[in-house]
Amino acid sequence: MPVRKTVAFTIGVALCTGILGTGCAQEPDAPSAREPRTPSSDAPRPAPPHPAAPAAPAAPARLLPGLGPAMQGRVPATTTQALVVRGTTQDANRARAALYERDAGHGWRLVAGPWRAHNGLQGWTTDHWVGDLRTPVGVFGLSDAGGLLPDPGTRLPYDQDPLFRAEGTGHLGEPLEGSFDYVVAVDYNRVSGTTPLDETKPMGAARGGGVWIHVDHRGPTSACISLSEDHMRALLRALDPARKPVVVMGPNAELSK
Repeated sequence: MPVRKTVAFTIGVALCTGILGTGCAQEPDAPSAREPRTPSSDAPRPAPPHPAAPAAPAAPARLLPGLGPAMQGRVPATTTQALVVRGTTQDANRARAALYERDAGHGWRLVAGPWRAHNGLQGWTTDHWVGDLRTPVGVFGLSDAGGLLPDPGTRLPYDQDPLFRAEGTGHLGEPLEGSFDYVVAVDYNRVSGTTPLDETKPMGAARGGGVWIHVDHRGPTSACISLSEDHMRALLRALDPARKPVVVMGPNAELSK
């Protein structure tokens, strides 16, 4: 009997291994040697990649505050320094002045002021003529400085001259002495690159001229802008010809256009 069992076992092994030309039957759910196993639907799947977050929009560059598109468009693209002088109404002779600088990519930022200021006795005008006692509205270069006193440390060309002496009284009877201790010429009807004392008027004498930013005498001017002596020194030290400085001046209604 033991011998028969051994023979039967050997034949069974031969049948299973294909020695006799046949193979063993596979269980129904066993994977085929020739076909890859299909992953089970219950198997964990890799999470889809998160979509890239959209780039945040760049913040718009800051514009000069209170200026409308027309006035903003008059500021030269090369200018990175602007003194904004703002009156409340067309006939007001008191104003506020503030100095701004423009940085690449960030726009304009306040660097000094606001300071109290005076302008023409009768206010502002977009069509200035000699003797109208109004300050011209617009955007004008600031290229030359001077005064009765020595240069306080400006980078603008500075002309110290005894002819900057102011005498007499202003429109309210206030003394004018010291008004021209420091001045910055406003490039309205003048030749830039010359002393503020130069009387050349390219548009003709009838269109006025000699419009300066000068020391305040506690009263309205004939057409100029005036600041306190301390603020004039601060302005002169801040102005940089490399920044192509300008003054933007007028009442709110004109600046906002």
